Amino acid sequence: MSAQHPVTPVTDPDDVSSNSSDNPSFGEVVQRRISRRDTLLGGTAAAAAFLIGPAVGGAAAATPAAAPARPGGGRGRPGGRPLLGFTPVSTSDADAFVVPDGYRAQVLIPWGTPVRPDGPAWRKDAGNTAEEQAQQVGMNHDGMHFFPLGHGREGNRRGLLVLNHEYIDQELLFPDGPAEMTREKVAKALAAHGVSVVEIERRADGSWETVNSRLARRVTGDTPVKFSGPVRADHPELRAEGQPRGTLNNCSHGVTPWGTYLACEENWNSYFGTEDESWEPTPAQARYGVAAAGGGYDWHLADPRFDLAANPGEINRFGWIVEIDPKKPDSTPVKRTALGRFKHEGCTVTESRGRVVAYSGDDQDGDYIYKFVGSGNWRLQRALGRSPLDHGTLYVASFKDDGKGEWLPLTHGRGPLTRANGWRDQADVLLRTREAADAVGATKMDRPEWITINPRNNDVYCTLTNGSGWDAAVNPRNPNPYGHIVRWTEKRRDHTSTTFTWDIFVLAGDPAYDDQVDLDETNIFGSPDGVWFDNDGRLWIQTDISNSSQHLADKGYDNIGNNQMLAADPETGEIRRFLTGPRGSEITGATASPDQRTLFVNVQHPGEATVHWGEPSPENPRAVSNWPDFDPEGRPRSATVAITRVDGGVIGA
Repeated sequence: MSAQHPVTPVTDPDDVSSNSSDNPSFGEVVQRRISRRDTLLGGTAAAAAFLIGPAVGGAAAATPAAAPARPGGGRGRPGGRPLLGFTPVSTSDADAFVVPDGYRAQVLIPWGTPVRPDGPAWRKDAGNTAEEQAQQVGMNHDGMHFFPLGHGREGNRRGLLVLNHEYIDQELLFPDGPAEMTREKVAKALAAHGVSVVEIERRADGSWETVNSRLARRVTGDTPVKFSGPVRADHPELRAEGQPRGTLNNCSHGVTPWGTYLACEENWNSYFGTEDESWEPTPAQARYGVAAAGGGYDWHLADPRFDLAANPGEINRFGWIVEIDPKKPDSTPVKRTALGRFKHEGCTVTESRGRVVAYSGDDQDGDYIYKFVGSGNWRLQRALGRSPLDHGTLYVASFKDDGKGEWLPLTHGRGPLTRANGWRDQADVLLRTREAADAVGATKMDRPEWITINPRNNDVYCTLTNGSGWDAAVNPRNPNPYGHIVRWTEKRRDHTSTTFTWDIFVLAGDPAYDDQVDLDETNIFGSPDGVWFDNDGRLWIQTDISNSSQHLADKGYDNIGNNQMLAADPETGEIRRFLTGPRGSEITGATASPDQRTLFVNVQHPGEATVHWGEPSPENPRAVSNWPDFDPEGRPRSATVAITRVDGGVIGA
């Protein structure tokens, strides 16, 4: 996750909480649990062992005998081999994409690549029109999935790469930057958002290329969309000028068991503003961070669609999970409202007892983790022509200080969510999901990001990027500038369960500044964001250190370097750094070919404004980075990178 910074960033806006509720925080829970274990087990060493589990440095270490059993346990290594078989790369401040010895990296589909090879060509001066951008790969790549086309070998060499475009950098998108906002600039910005669907094919030499495909398409901020579930398009709160259009600020993603792609709308509030001095946010809008100034885009100055006073219902059309069928290019994307409205970081989908289950984090400091559980067998639902994502219960997580947790239902008529308390119906609960979660007593978290599920034992992992400091056990530091990864096990390993047990998998950070951190030069990292399990059970961790902190000693980030991607063995706790990215970038998005011999990773916002390196301008868009083209007349471009082993082996093994 990243946020638009119209000027050199001082702080990340997602580090500023809009949650004024009295709900307990994860930090409070962790501290109470440490205190409780100190008393029961006789010392802080036992408590620390609980928090971190096995060693997470370059090699495994024995867990102290006093430490309680960790959730999970796994079923051993594939073929009895160690999971991690590569030499870690060093931290880096270079404007380069660095992978381990024995690996190679190919830049694939950078921003501006035509989604069909015969489409409009990229113009390095940012001179492409809005119409041309709508036929090209969007900006700032994020969540991504590879859908194989065919079975066996065919599926390993040909498929659809579907990826989100989270936001745009107006300094780089327009030849003159954001100097004056115009209707054409808004149209181009909308075209650079959304989702790209491209067909790619592996050549005989192992490299990948885009091919002409009837399936290739763009879904943008102006594409017609439908609404389904309890909040329909004709709901009074969604009434606005024109029909519903577009998806914006798509961060991570999800994939359904029936083969569709879920794009997740995160910082949608940033695009709306107003010059009307009489406008004031409603309590619900304030809870979502909606403000007259917006997030620095100024679209409302040129397009009344984004004016909060002139077109107040438009903003309520955003903040949802959007389902896209990549193999039906004429299908209309559908916003699935039963999954709730908040700043969705992602939507990790699994199934349990025949029912679909979807996990999602709300990425803002002090917000919550959610879970949707379908109401019946998803195959039967689809056979009856119903979407499994329209029928079920949305829950929010409560983490207890004894290492247990509970999923609290956000159901109209239950608990405090009644008419007597001002909740009209289930649609109202979903439109005001954050306020509903406040009301039931959810646990405040340190910016919940991506969620992933261990395929070997069903443990669930969530990255918590960083936080200003919440006094709850599951947020172990106050403040928490480096973030951590929390892990939980649903009761009976059943994802439909309403109770779970939890622990902390790893504390990120620099041991030079925090002696709780058990990392070294092979794996030191901060601000975990993307997280993904491959089929063998490797946990891949991607970082998003804010450009307001990266490389800065006063932020404790001078030793950690550029953003990176690491691989972890969940059983031993071993972590190794696998790659580092170019200057100003975030590493995000991870997916693989079915044979795990190609790993696709996204590099987002290389060359973005930073405190350390400076900031780009229309006169010098290359001030921070010139990756990946290194064209003396060009500009940095987000891109997907295809990573393979020279010997053709499994990535990471």
